[in-house]
Amino acid sequence: MAEQGQHLCSKSISAGTRGQTFDVVIIGGGQSALTVAYFLRRTSLSFVILDNGQVPGGAWVHGWESLHLFSPAQWSSLPGWGMPAVSGYPERDDVVKYLAQYEKRYDFSIERPVSVADVLRGEDGFVVHTDRGVWHARAVISATGTWSHPFIPAYPNHRSYTGLQIHSARYRNAAPFADKSVLVVGGGNSGAQILAEVSRVAKTAWVTQTEPIFLPDDVDGRVLFERATAKWKAQQEGRILEDPPGGLGDVVMVEPVKAARDRGALNAVRPFREFTDKGVIWQDGSHTAFDAVIWCTGFRPALEHLKSLGIVGIDGKVALSGTQSVDVPGLWLVGYGEWTGFASATLVGGMRYAKATALEVAQALETQALVQP
Repeated sequence: MAEQGQHLCSKSISAGTRGQTFDVVIIGGGQSALTVAYFLRRTSLSFVILDNGQVPGGAWVHGWESLHLFSPAQWSSLPGWGMPAVSGYPERDDVVKYLAQYEKRYDFSIERPVSVADVLRGEDGFVVHTDRGVWHARAVISATGTWSHPFIPAYPNHRSYTGLQIHSARYRNAAPFADKSVLVVGGGNSGAQILAEVSRVAKTAWVTQTEPIFLPDDVDGRVLFERATAKWKAQQEGRILEDPPGGLGDVVMVEPVKAARDRGALNAVRPFREFTDKGVIWQDGSHTAFDAVIWCTGFRPALEHLKSLGIVGIDGKVALSGTQSVDVPGLWLVGYGEWTGFASATLVGGMRYAKATALEVAQALETQALVQP
């Protein structure tokens, strides 16, 4: 998207305004928060971003060191200003640097580190309780993502295992696993990329629920985003679009994964039956010892701050109409995955939902102002 409205007046407030009242409080400081802030700054609304991170970059700051995107920079950008081109696919540090430059470029009002403990309804909107004070807002946009809520499935005798266990959220590099026997659990791109790296220095086994699907070598994030866009358009038009082979959860063959395939390291097996103190028992009753288990089993929405509102279901999600809460008008959620919009948790995929959310917030608050005495 071409840059527009960069010089429009934004009523976002500079740092050091704790405890004030804003039209909108955005909770979270990652890619989704910045995207919705970009569109909010085109309105007359005052807003502030509350980020619990120490530095810019959102969840990308915590990614493993060799993490690569699987789309070129121009397909991995936020609205208004594209990610600077790099050779090949951007790395984690490229994304972190870009997000830091992006928020500086648009001079968003960001308070960090601020940890939001609770969101409550107030007389004129919402009261946002944090470890750095209280903010008041007419509307709240939750954009906390999933990174801080890693998911590890329950296996029998899980607690009896005495080896090292680590989730991909805490994985940094393969060095701690050198010369060890390592079980990598979970498919998808995180599982494949981490397996590819660890298998260079350790003896590995890979467990996935089903046989992983490896996309053709020439299919990357551009193709996946085009597919998601076509599906979204079909939904808007009331059409049913059959999914082509391959999807957002399938493995993109970035160079490290190709190398792992070439040396025969991408062989996945189905889940084991249970843990022992030293390893696992497979479905056929055989035992294998492992020094470590790396869980690449995904995440769940980080919505602890909304629990007091009573709207988080047993599935960890919130009932939505578009991106607005069905049960709590004035609360929007962006960037949590497919239930908040196709590919909405990706850098470029969240753009359409952030734009629609910002427009809806502005219209709702304008209507609210008109009907107030």
